[in-house]
Amino acid sequence: MGKIGIIGGGVSGMAAAIAAARTDTRAEVFILEHNDMLGKKILSTGNGRCNLTNMQMTADYYKGGGAQLAEAVLRQFGLKQTLKFFHSLGLLTRSRGDYVYPRSEQAADVRESLQMELERLQVSCHLNEHVRNICRDGRGFAIDCGDKQYRADKVILACGSRASQIAGADGSGYALAQVLGHTLEPVVPALVQLKVRANPFAKASGVRTEARIAARIDGREMAADTGELQLTSYGISGIPVFQISRFISRGLYDGRNVQVEADFLPDMSYEDAVSLLTRRAEQFKERSAEGYLRGIFNRKLIPRLLELAHIKIKVPAGNLTPAQIKSLAEACKHTLLDIEDTNGFEQAQICAGGVKTSEISPDTMESLYTPGLYLTGEMVDVDGICGGYNITWAVASGHIAGGHAANISENCDITVDKVKEILG
Repeated sequence: MGKIGIIGGGVSGMAAAIAAARTDTRAEVFILEHNDMLGKKILSTGNGRCNLTNMQMTADYYKGGGAQLAEAVLRQFGLKQTLKFFHSLGLLTRSRGDYVYPRSEQAADVRESLQMELERLQVSCHLNEHVRNICRDGRGFAIDCGDKQYRADKVILACGSRASQIAGADGSGYALAQVLGHTLEPVVPALVQLKVRANPFAKASGVRTEARIAARIDGREMAADTGELQLTSYGISGIPVFQISRFISRGLYDGRNVQVEADFLPDMSYEDAVSLLTRRAEQFKERSAEGYLRGIFNRKLIPRLLELAHIKIKVPAGNLTPAQIKSLAEACKHTLLDIEDTNGFEQAQICAGGVKTSEISPDTMESLYTPGLYLTGEMVDVDGICGGYNITWAVASGHIAGGHAANISENCDITVDKVKEILG
């Protein structure tokens, strides 16, 4: 029988605790959580519906330095195992397209089902505990919470990240990982809105429109996604923006030239756009330039596109020159937006960056530097796109860590020679 201490009571920490307690019923498993409730962040996921996983579950949907780690984890604990885990908690699931939700579509049910299973397994949960320091000695780990001290044979760091409006989401787990010998990739907001310098669409705030959004770093396209773009007074938002935002965040951090290219006619080429706009100018030559674009774009967006093309909104469409039509097609297909910042960590759904994946065993999530230490979820430099991928990563990495920690809870020492062998 051993003691397994889990720092962080989010979905990854709860999954780790459940796996550990199920694996070794004799183990003493406990969670130290900074907030006054376990799994508080779960309540806001998926707009309160909690997108649990995705039917298209491969490592291709994960970014950061962790493609290989994500692939190794998903081989052990992929879609089938994730669904089985949630079903074992009593949650039925349903799909909307490839997105999988609890059948009740209530995130609170997910949180409470996890907590009820922890209670059934008699996992001790200590709330409002802020871990200040962890050190490893000959008897395992000493965990310092200020006025309280805890001891554990194994420790699982599942502290989450700074990405949350919830008090206590301060990224303090990264410092604990560093104290225990680990190094970090820069931690930046991801799945987050973007702020546009001299935003040309500020007056179109509130518009939602289909668009292809591409991240361009020093002129090179790094990522792109098509979907519903949301125009705001400060910049751009929506799923396609979230999907590329981690590349923008990292580019800004590195001081690179960061732009987003917006394509408001993603279903046609530039040449087809020129042809369409030319035909309409002939067909509706008596209409104003603004009027002849009605039926293609949102009426609040039209003046902004004409402004970018340097075309007056009242000029008759029949008077548009071929050069003006090409300029308008360029504005519709290739508008470049200079990004000055992202919204802050409190607005981000997740973070990119974290503990380097090369410092973690892909088979067990155990530290290659500190035997008996495991790292899961957003602690690690693995981040997924929208669509249930990040909850799957949290559950999968937590479950693997918890299971392995409990499976060897009575024999937790790994020799220095073994670490050197793993590191090559």
